[in-house]
Amino acid sequence: MRYYIADCHFFHEALNREMDHRGFASVEEMNEYMIKRWNEKVRNRDEVVILGDLSMGNAEQTNALLDRLQGKLFLIVGNHDNRYLRSKTFRKERFGWIYPYAELHDDGRKVVLSHYPIACYNGQYLKNKKGEPRTYMLYGHVHDSHDERLIEQYQQMVEKTRIADRDGGTQSLSSHMINCFCMYSDYQPLSLDEWIALTKQRLIRCQNVEDSL
Repeated sequence: MRYYIADCHFFHEALNREMDHRGFASVEEMNEYMIKRWNEKVRNRDEVVILGDLSMGNAEQTNALLDRLQGKLFLIVGNHDNRYLRSKTFRKERFGWIYPYAELHDDGRKVVLSHYPIACYNGQYLKNKKGEPRTYMLYGHVHDSHDERLIEQYQQMVEKTRIADRDGGTQSLSSHMINCFCMYSDYQPLSLDEWIALTKQRLIRCQNVEDSL
């Protein structure tokens, strides 16, 4: 099984208190909870693609962290990961690969992987014979911020847009961007299908809240 997750920010004490307001009493408590949740889901034979900003710790701290995380790990580099990646003492071999961007296939679908959201991603409008999306864009970086709200609004605009097709009619556009922010999944890596379902439920809840205001 392959799982995905973004923006764990292990060892990032200020983010726990301020930006994300994660609510842990300490960064040590946050780290232990995230490790527990990770290992409850992931087995050593599983793959986990980390979509950036895994750790704010130094090389030694991050080495010790990776020794405790189960699974075969792969890293899309985020803006905070160079803190440990550039160190000569960091054990890069813990990752199967380290890329700034990647495209993989997951159960017959393409996944575009980037720490930063890409609005116009490769294969965005492709669908299979059943009309289902053939490509998903998985990202992190924006957490649960105003930037994520703007991305959600953008996707709604895309879905409402229609363009001319080859038969003289019109067809709707599509956008399938998924923010794999760790707090959305209660700090567990999820499969592509799980992220699709969770994102759909989350956006429905957000829309219901907006409609009630």
